[in-house]
Amino acid sequence: METAVSGGSGIGGPPMIGYAASAFLLSLALLVLPGPITARVRLALVFGPSEAAARHGPRLPAEWLPALVGISAGVPAGMLFGWVPALVVSVVAFLWCRRTTRRGPPPPDPLTLAATWDLLAASLRAGLPVPTAIRAVASVAPPGCADVLRRTAELLALGSDPVQAWAPALADPATEPLARGARRSARSGTALAEVADGLAQRIRATAADTAEVRAQRAAVLITGPLGLCFLPAFLCLGVVPVVVGLAGRLLISW
Repeated sequence: METAVSGGSGIGGPPMIGYAASAFLLSLALLVLPGPITARVRLALVFGPSEAAARHGPRLPAEWLPALVGISAGVPAGMLFGWVPALVVSVVAFLWCRRTTRRGPPPPDPLTLAATWDLLAASLRAGLPVPTAIRAVASVAPPGCADVLRRTAELLALGSDPVQAWAPALADPATEPLARGARRSARSGTALAEVADGLAQRIRATAADTAEVRAQRAAVLITGPLGLCFLPAFLCLGVVPVVVGLAGRLLISW
């Protein structure tokens, strides 16, 4: 009877490990699955990134990534420590990956954006047409702004109304101030070069203020632990002798 039980457990163990290893390898293969990068790059150059993604066909949905990461983290933990720790590891990995993937793209560098608006102002003052100047600065603009600027330049080159042409730029937080200024300049006659120049100056001033605030915060974070390190010495050498001396005098007077 004992032999049969031990034999059954020996037969049931390796298949479970095999199933777990198979699930782990499958999830790992889905995570590192390569795509036809060459075709995607060619489509992006011809049609733009958004339309190229639509023409490229179905890809692995982004919603699957947290589940795959949870499986990939939980299966090795289950093989090593058991299924209760594996469940905890899977849930933690799933929540962490979902929170990470839900974050939006980082904002563009403010100094790079200010340099882009300076270049736009210089191009307009040099006499370039507005669509040509915008198309020229789009090549050196941050990635998110570059697509919006190219779309706006194409609409302006096709003769669209300025309100409609600057609508894509109005939807992007980085180019929204320029789009609003461009709409006002089209209506009131204010030069777009002055709008871009003033926007670059404001961005640099804001970046300088932000850098100063961060430097002050870093100074506080650095001097705080240093003060805590010297606090025991201050108490022992400065406060304790005074308290002991006063206490001794009070005891003598009593």
